[in-house]
Amino acid sequence: MSIKSMNALLAAAVVTTLGGAGYVPAAVASGDTVSIAQSENATAWFVQLRSRPLAEGGKATTLASERTKFKSALKGAGVNATERFDYRNLWNGYSLQMTSTEAARVARLPGVAAVYPVVNIDAPPQPDTEGSAPDVGNSIVQTGVNIARAQGWDGKGIKVGIIDTGIDYDHPDLGSCFGAGCKVAYGYDFVGDDYNSGGTGTAPIPNPDPDPDDCNGHGTHVAGITGAKAATPEGVTGVAPEVTLGAYRVFGCAGSSSSDVINAALERAWLDGMQVVNMSLGAALQWPQYPTVYMSGVLAKNGVSVVASAGNNGATGTFSLGAPGVGAGVIGVASYNNVATTQLAFSITDDGRKVGFNQAGGSPLAPLGGSTALARTGTAASLADGCNVSRPLPAEIAGKIALIRRGTCPFYEKARNAELAGAVGVVIYNNAAGPAQSITVAVPVPAPADPVGAVGIPVVSISQDDGVLIDGRLATGAVNLTWGAGTVTAPSATGDLISTFSSYGLAPTLDLKPDVGAPGGSIFSTYPLENGAYATLSGTSMSAPHVAGAVAMMLQANPGLKPLEIRDRLQNHSDPKVWNGNPALGFLDVVGRQGAGMIDVDDTINATVGVTPAKLPLGEGAAGPQTRTLTVRNWGATPVTYNLSSVNGLSVGRLIAPSGATNTPAAFTQPHFLGGATVKFAQPSVTVPAGGTAVVKATITPDPNTASTAPFTGRIYGGYLVMTPAGGGAPLRVPFGGFTGDYQSVPPLDGFNSATPMPWLAKLLPCTPPTVGNCFFSQPAGATYTLAAGDNPWFTVHFNHHVRRVEFQIVDAATGTPLDPTYSNFTDSDYVGRNGTRTLFFSFEWTGKRIADAAGTLVDVPNGTYRVNVRALKANGVATVPAHWQVWTSPVVTIARP
Repeated sequence: MSIKSMNALLAAAVVTTLGGAGYVPAAVASGDTVSIAQSENATAWFVQLRSRPLAEGGKATTLASERTKFKSALKGAGVNATERFDYRNLWNGYSLQMTSTEAARVARLPGVAAVYPVVNIDAPPQPDTEGSAPDVGNSIVQTGVNIARAQGWDGKGIKVGIIDTGIDYDHPDLGSCFGAGCKVAYGYDFVGDDYNSGGTGTAPIPNPDPDPDDCNGHGTHVAGITGAKAATPEGVTGVAPEVTLGAYRVFGCAGSSSSDVINAALERAWLDGMQVVNMSLGAALQWPQYPTVYMSGVLAKNGVSVVASAGNNGATGTFSLGAPGVGAGVIGVASYNNVATTQLAFSITDDGRKVGFNQAGGSPLAPLGGSTALARTGTAASLADGCNVSRPLPAEIAGKIALIRRGTCPFYEKARNAELAGAVGVVIYNNAAGPAQSITVAVPVPAPADPVGAVGIPVVSISQDDGVLIDGRLATGAVNLTWGAGTVTAPSATGDLISTFSSYGLAPTLDLKPDVGAPGGSIFSTYPLENGAYATLSGTSMSAPHVAGAVAMMLQANPGLKPLEIRDRLQNHSDPKVWNGNPALGFLDVVGRQGAGMIDVDDTINATVGVTPAKLPLGEGAAGPQTRTLTVRNWGATPVTYNLSSVNGLSVGRLIAPSGATNTPAAFTQPHFLGGATVKFAQPSVTVPAGGTAVVKATITPDPNTASTAPFTGRIYGGYLVMTPAGGGAPLRVPFGGFTGDYQSVPPLDGFNSATPMPWLAKLLPCTPPTVGNCFFSQPAGATYTLAAGDNPWFTVHFNHHVRRVEFQIVDAATGTPLDPTYSNFTDSDYVGRNGTRTLFFSFEWTGKRIADAAGTLVDVPNGTYRVNVRALKANGVATVPAHWQVWTSPVVTIARP
């Protein structure tokens, strides 16, 4: 990668989360003031040096010499920086703890290729995310894993690294031991139990040790999906139960991690000889140039298949994929819901009927056995059942498990009221048709005045049908509940549909992403023994390890496959699914959301024909029709003929989702349209000789419809080239897609945020009571800054789309002349991700200095009047084309030092 960048004051353009999804607002808009919720400014930075890393042919002596020179330059420049990590195997550089101002100086030191912010990774989700719990045993039927396993493919001999929260290797389904000869044979803890990159004091300081045990749960769940092997009939068997696992722990017991820790884990997985690496995490809304993507790409070039979640940012609209899943060398995985659901169950008298339940978050776990009498707190018609408005609760619930209907008040209020009335457990049933809902009874924030205190009794949720049944039985007599009744399984109404949380593509480079999909919507898998042994989680965090297990099976069947060959074959044989918005219409879902479709493992392993390229990113529609040449390769013993056709998926408007009740007009929904692309083949069919190849030429005319909901333009379109065997059988497919209009017509500085459109020149001052803390106050008429005691100019910017480069150019207020045509910027940043929702933004501080030379020397600007041009180079824009830049000029900034 030859990137010349100075990401010196990027106010954390990305915030990451397990499953690739998530962002914390830097501030929340309210009229002309903005109150800070949490700073997104980076405090550590990746510094990339110019030489190639060892895995790309770099020489150890060259790297050592380069490091000596860099540290000398760092010292000579007087930069105050603390080294966090030194990388040289997959990426060449450091992670340094330093301020954004120092990062601006480091970016210009000799030998520095690029500087990127180290971003936080949010804490992983806890159990009970959405709906019932489809287990791995059900989901493997969707992907053909069950058939491939019956043919003898189980991942034996393949090493899969899990970069996550560690693994509870004591779990019987995960081998009950750690080290040589165990299922979890490799691993390392990079952080320690107390680590939390978003914490204070010593919490953000990693305290590594050799033991990668999991005290969080997410990593154990992920590992179970990839490679658990049930030790009992009630246990979980993953996709590839004979794989050997590596546990690379990058999270503490709670709280967040950071991207430089992830990169350290990638290097360790490489050194340990992992053949597959799974990362159920990602930097949301990110470019594919980020260091985690770079390292992942180097792994792929060296024969390691990297699988990563696409992200859980479906609610934030298009262009929301996470890194490293957005990377060209990475298999980015979307999530589908399962065809069947499995739940833990209790039984009831008098007939022993099993009732499936979901464990509520925020309460103790349900017991594994024992019988207790049930009692109801209301009736089936009472929406206020268990709420404060219906007090007092019946005395007969004391010592019993209370049956409570959902509705009117929070789950916490219902459960806590029942506990205060003497109940020893609570069963909450749904007030609408459908499966049991996932709920939490954690104490709300801020805590209510009445009742107060955490719920200390087990709470579970069940479906409406089961709740009405139990309520009816209680109306006529006694009913006992017995815990530990095993599990129950039922069909899922949303099976085979894209999960609502799964992120939309495309990549900001217009690469066609995600690549494939797998089941991830509510998966029942292994969990730490001390936390109940099994749990339900949802997310692309769960679909990625399904694909990682499938890759292990493919490598077992064909050890010579290279990572991109594996991805190509998976895409050739994946099965696209219909739109989750209205399945009955039969339209295929957006290619930029599901990629090639649901993986089909047995077809992929048993295939004798493949086609490359396996996907066709077509760029922007303004380029017009695109002719592509595909090569069909037949490694079988007989010739095969394919009939050629195509089918469109739905197009989707280029929007990002609204945020909250303000700034949420009905127009800001994610619109879907019938796809209008057309495909013309050079011939209607193709015959591929045994052991040979054939060429197919296709001309694809983009969807001509660019109109979307104002003020936005452009759509993401796509479809599939379909090659159907003339003699019958499963087709080969090649997804295609792109952006319908002129990509550089997308305005990154769209002005949409608050009552006073951004960007702003702002002051950071104490908020107006009753709001506490500091707030940004817009200064549309200009402002004077003393640069003392924090009185510095701030620029708050809402990026509605990814920005290739942002510059802050200081100009004379009267003439508009730059202070220096080359070095006047006080900072600039490359590859800036977009904001997550309509009301978020990035904040940039100016300390009254400018960069004076190529070495990055900072000097004070004289007292006087200035303006600042915020210059945004649009995604895929060419810097020498003026129309590819969007420029906003600030009000007058008066620098008046005392």
